[in-house]
Amino acid sequence: MSAHPQSFEILIVPAPDEGRDPAELPRVAVRAAVVRATGELGASGFPRYAGDGLEADIDPATPAVEALLVDGAELDYGLVARVR
Repeated sequence: MSAHPQSFEILIVPAPDEGRDPAELPRVAVRAAVVRATGELGASGFPRYAGDGLEADIDPATPAVEALLVDGAELDYGLVARVR
C-alpha cells in the first residue's frame, strides 16, 4: 500500500491567484478534474496522477502541482493549477 494519496482534485484557475480565498477557487475554476495515482513517478521525480485529460506530477507532502499536461499540452499562459 502506498503512503501517497491515491487521488487529488486539480482546479485550473486564472492567474494571479495569490491572496484569493481558497474557498473561492471552485467558483472561478475554468476546469476541474479528479486525478488518480498511476503508480509511476513523473519526470519531476514526484508521483504521477492522471484523469479527465490531465496528467500531473504532484508533491504529496505540500501538495503542489510540480508538472502538468492538459489534454497533452502545457497549461495555457495566464492559468495556474491548484490542488484541492
